[in-house]
Amino acid sequence: MKACLECGEPILGRSDKKFCSDLCRNAYNNKVNSDSNNFVRNTNNALRRNRKILEELCKDDKSKTVRNTLVDRGFDFNLFTTIRTTQKGSTYYFVYEYGYLELDKDFFLIVKHNKSRE
Repeated sequence: MKACLECGEPILGRSDKKFCSDLCRNAYNNKVNSDSNNFVRNTNNALRRNRKILEELCKDDKSKTVRNTLVDRGFDFNLFTTIRTTQKGSTYYFVYEYGYLELDKDFFLIVKHNKSRE
């Protein structure tokens, strides 16, 4: 008789079963995937935090702010979803639909990209 991969209890039923219950199957798979899930979860949380900060600072389609405001709110400049370079050579870093462009003297332009305009 086979034993459950999670709890070691005997398995009844089909010969190819690996777990005694859905609870054990879910617990086992959560443990196996926890490292990669934690990394993805942490990255997604940081991206959402960056997006929320940009959203709060950009009430209209455009706004300006300074680096200290972003840093004080916990903005992580290393995390973004897209880089877009304009024809004039300006590089915008986007976090989902909100982008920012570094201007002179620690000023930043924040823009909201509305896909409905395309």
